[in-house]
Amino acid sequence: MKRIAGVAVAILLYSAIVFYFGWNVATWLELYIPINIWLFGIVWGLVAFGFIIGRFSHKLRLFSIVGSYWIIVMQYGIILFPIATVLTWIFPSHLNLIGWIVFGIFIFILILGTYNAYTPVVRELSIMLPKKGSKLESIKVVVASDFHLGLLSNRAHLTRFVKKANAEKPDLVLLAGDLVDDDPIWFVQKGMSEVMKQLTSTYGIYGVLGNHEYYGKKIPLLVEEMEASNVRMLLDETILVADSFYLTGREDLTNKKRKQLSELSPEERDLPWFVMDHTPSNLLIPEKEKVDFHVSGHTHLGQMWPNHLFTRKIFELDYGYRQKGSLHAIVSSGFGFWGPPIRLGSQSELWSVNIKLEDGEV
Repeated sequence: MKRIAGVAVAILLYSAIVFYFGWNVATWLELYIPINIWLFGIVWGLVAFGFIIGRFSHKLRLFSIVGSYWIIVMQYGIILFPIATVLTWIFPSHLNLIGWIVFGIFIFILILGTYNAYTPVVRELSIMLPKKGSKLESIKVVVASDFHLGLLSNRAHLTRFVKKANAEKPDLVLLAGDLVDDDPIWFVQKGMSEVMKQLTSTYGIYGVLGNHEYYGKKIPLLVEEMEASNVRMLLDETILVADSFYLTGREDLTNKKRKQLSELSPEERDLPWFVMDHTPSNLLIPEKEKVDFHVSGHTHLGQMWPNHLFTRKIFELDYGYRQKGSLHAIVSSGFGFWGPPIRLGSQSELWSVNIKLEDGEV
């Protein structure tokens, strides 16, 4: 009962915010064109609830797309509309100017955010790890996460990744979760497998599940499609690669039954140990278990400013590289995006990591 009451309160609060935003926009528009308030209200409501409507059927994907962009209005409207309201009270004769300023800020956010989302960069890093018994002198690793492949993070965006990754001539490619946006249907229907197959690597391409694969509840289909795309999914397992290093892929934290990292530890610790774990929930554990190289994603670095202030509080390492004892950890902000194709304060990226293996302790 409490849960139902909580949902009802959340819907009422959300509806009130939607109404407030709509009232602001309609008031401004009426300065220039006549508004049928009922027609405007229906369209405004469909847009505001589009993200939810689109969940009912794949045929309603237009609502999903529109709803994704609505998230921008919610994210920044919470800041901009109250300021605009106060300014209008102070300067009532300048409603038109205030409205244009708010509109201009949204356009600026859309343009800059779209550029950051669809113009990925390569982050380069060089680290040294103990060679132990490895036959290799060095390994170049491409790390990427959070593709959210679907309607907006689409085949064209995946093509950008494949081209940039292949240009790095990697020995190893690690895809650290949230490969699709909940449901792999668009990965299948848009033929993204054919693009993924073009990805090349000396010692293979490996992936793990993220929280959104669990939300989609079609993990077997996702795994099947990735395997057909030459991406080996590691589901709570540790493998030996090229007789030179161990690679572990963990189930995401969403799976409460996932194995402990200690259960996945190699029996022999005579080689470097790499671990993929989508959510960087606790770096103390891989440090304690003597992991050498640990990669994650999930945080998106907040994706849209100022959300990074929250991810910084939640995670010990919410973005970038950190050495913690003998552990070298990377958290990527992701190659794709969740919701709107917008990034402010972050940029779509992949990491190119040059790992030099040296004798003795490093």
